[in-house]
Amino acid sequence: MGFYSDYILPGLLDKAMRQPDVLKLRRKLVPQARGNVLEIGIGSGVNLPLYSRDVTAVHGIEPSKGLRHKAEEEARGCDVPLNLVDAIAEDLPFDNQSFDTVISTWTMCTIPGLEQAFEEIRRVIKPDGQLLFVEHGKSPDTGVHRWQNRINPVWKCVGGGCHLNRAIDERVEAGGFAIDGLETGYLARGPRWATWMYMGKARLR
Repeated sequence: MGFYSDYILPGLLDKAMRQPDVLKLRRKLVPQARGNVLEIGIGSGVNLPLYSRDVTAVHGIEPSKGLRHKAEEEARGCDVPLNLVDAIAEDLPFDNQSFDTVISTWTMCTIPGLEQAFEEIRRVIKPDGQLLFVEHGKSPDTGVHRWQNRINPVWKCVGGGCHLNRAIDERVEAGGFAIDGLETGYLARGPRWATWMYMGKARLR
């Protein structure tokens, strides 16, 4: 880790994740969580005020020290009990079948070992649990997708490992989940190569 990733990037990510179009999707997805919740890549804790009373506790993993600090500050104004853990999605420090809901908001783009992460999610989620996700990724438009592939190598460097071109629905299904409902589309603002969104709910197959 360096100065950019420790001190500059957390602030940039926090600002980006609070944009109005992004918050609109969060407000639609996060209140669907229930029970004991695992948030993959909790970031700066933007989701914390959005959880409903159906949530008993949130366990958030986040490998970035800078973002964990911001999440701790965010949690001070929220009622939901928070357990913040320095961990990665590929190696979750939780017991089998611990969670009613696993939620990922703009995180799957960054996880290096996404297949291994899904193995871990399958391990810790309850048989009747739900996976909630909203992510950006591969555009269905050929021209936009070409630009995503061109920009991706540089974007990964400035975006903390973020991939522009992952087909999130395919990755979720390949990870052992069946998607119950999926909404896709571009955000109203921002470049198309960065704003194709996938939002949905999935369950174990």
